[in-house]
Amino acid sequence: MTIDARPLAGKVALVAGGTRGGGRGIAVELGAAGATVYVTGRSSAGERSDLARPETIEQTAERVTAAGGLGIAVRTDHSRPGEVQALIHQVTAEQDGQLDILVNSVWGGDPLTDWEHPLWEQELDTGLRLLRQAVETHIITSRYALPLLVARRSGLVVEVTDGNTARYRGSLFYDLAKSAVIRLAVAQAAELKPHGVAAVAITPGFLRSEAMLEHFGVTEANWRDGVAQDPNFAHSETPAYLGRAVAALAADPNVLAKTGRALATWGLYREYGFTDVDGSQPDFAAHWAENLAEEYGPLGEPL
Repeated sequence: MTIDARPLAGKVALVAGGTRGGGRGIAVELGAAGATVYVTGRSSAGERSDLARPETIEQTAERVTAAGGLGIAVRTDHSRPGEVQALIHQVTAEQDGQLDILVNSVWGGDPLTDWEHPLWEQELDTGLRLLRQAVETHIITSRYALPLLVARRSGLVVEVTDGNTARYRGSLFYDLAKSAVIRLAVAQAAELKPHGVAAVAITPGFLRSEAMLEHFGVTEANWRDGVAQDPNFAHSETPAYLGRAVAALAADPNVLAKTGRALATWGLYREYGFTDVDGSQPDFAAHWAENLAEEYGPLGEPL
């Protein structure tokens, strides 16, 4: 039996929020599987977002192409319906109406999250802005992109979240945003299934993103030095691990059987056999059950 190294050749994907972190990992791994990937976000070579981080959509697109796909960067503010509509018009024109994979990974809420205060002591405007940025952007993007998938009567929508259980995530607005994204997958699954399109939510474990590496004062080359600050960091995973999970789902001809579910890298690696870039298979849920559940309680059953 041979394994197709490019199972997504000929497929077209849109990764909204593909500038960095999980979105970048997903975009690159879809490219490695052979897909044409539109990489969108607000951080471009010509104009940075208010996060003022150095990563750009052009860099991600270049990595997609280097991995074996075709990366196309389009600067898009997904909170602006007109810009999203223009993006979909571009995809439609350039790909003859083809779109097979939609990934809603827009986030940018880290600086807006208050981990220290209960709701009644938080800045309301900041919390509501987080919800608009992390939830409304997904709705706007799906509103304009879904007709392309419906017209083809096939495809996959992926909502990227944090955690796949009902466990409280430690801050009200953060928890509401991540839970709402899961519900978006459930709702889209119900509406899309009659049209042959699947929709799922997916979470990584402890994601070793660019921002997290900076937080620990390390790089990907020496990331294990950060374990001295937090032993849990030893069980972290790269964005590529999440990307390989999404690529495996997109290449699964029976993915419709998973529609409406909240999935996780720690469950999907067992089914699809993918590894992280170093050949390991991180399983943060297993680590939690063994080392953290007694202190913090169980993660809970998947939604």
